[in-house]
Amino acid sequence: MSKYKLVLLRHGEGAWNKENRFCSWVDQKLSEDGVKEAQDCGRLLKQQGYKFDLVFTSILSRSIQTAWLVLEAMGQEWVPVVKSWRLNERHYGGLIGLNRAEMARQHGEEKVKVWRRSYDVTPPLIEESHPYFLELYNDRRYTTCDVARENLPRAESLKEVLNRLLPYWNSTVAPEIQKGKTVLISAHGNSCRALLKHLEGISDQDIANVTLPTGIPVQLELDDNLKPVKPRQLLGDQAKIQAAIKKVEDQGKAKQAT
Repeated sequence: MSKYKLVLLRHGEGAWNKENRFCSWVDQKLSEDGVKEAQDCGRLLKQQGYKFDLVFTSILSRSIQTAWLVLEAMGQEWVPVVKSWRLNERHYGGLIGLNRAEMARQHGEEKVKVWRRSYDVTPPLIEESHPYFLELYNDRRYTTCDVARENLPRAESLKEVLNRLLPYWNSTVAPEIQKGKTVLISAHGNSCRALLKHLEGISDQDIANVTLPTGIPVQLELDDNLKPVKPRQLLGDQAKIQAAIKKVEDQGKAKQAT
């Protein structure tokens, strides 16, 4: 029997989503389309009758901006927003900033799919010579984390994302849901996928086939133990959602290169 509802949301389209680059921990604002996606999402959730008590985001701007726009569209700007690096996007290491389609041309689509979708393969570590290294590790937001900056990841598999996310879920997010609060998590493709893997018990192999498009809310109905009582539901126009899923999946194909 369904006792709790949880909504997971991958942020609206960011500037580097549009350019098909590995964005990861580089801080990007939403594109114009991403702003519209977040606003449309808020209107949809309002129509569905959602009244959020608490929102969790990462400490990346596109996640926070999405939450703000969703709450504004719902007329619920007052709802508290709690931020944690543990909900950040997966750290793509040395791949950060690279074009996915270009990488598929150079290394093959299967290799890029492994980097993007596999559960336990870690991409190459980010080196100090990487053009975005100083921007990331000198960023003041990472002085707020519950681990020392030198202990932050230099690259992550999806398994490693789940390992850093799970303690936060267990200590902070899950207890709020079990108090009866309606929670929105406005995060990223891979942090949402990692959490879905945990909640739904998705196998290491099958998680590669779970694709979340930007700006589409995912509704989960959970029992007392926060286990799903029915399949996840992507809310909105289902034809548009399927087209958006295909667009994400096609990002790793060489033919996307220009």
